[in-house]
Amino acid sequence: MTYYLISFPSGEMDLEGVDLRQAADDAHAVMRDAKAAGVYVFGGGIEESVAPVRVDAAGGVREGTYPQTARIEGGYAILDLPSREAAVEWAARIAAACRCEQELREFMPDPER
Repeated sequence: MTYYLISFPSGEMDLEGVDLRQAADDAHAVMRDAKAAGVYVFGGGIEESVAPVRVDAAGGVREGTYPQTARIEGGYAILDLPSREAAVEWAARIAAACRCEQELREFMPDPER
């Protein structure tokens, strides 16, 4: 099986005229289904009120991010799935629940897994 990252930036959610509680309930229901199916690895939203930092090899902490990752926010799910087709199906379910398109990425194989 392969790990897939399914994600979206929070600003892309189309919540016009949508009950926010219902959208949250729908998203949680899809994650419960993923857990019940045994494909859920991890999921959650980035805590946007906490500033990111960079940590070096000596443990030094510096404010900020790499320029290309300065806008990482939104919601993420990592699912362990048998195929890209299965990943597309789960991404579509998440898209419906979250009211926005999802970005789908595949992790490289882990030789120690």
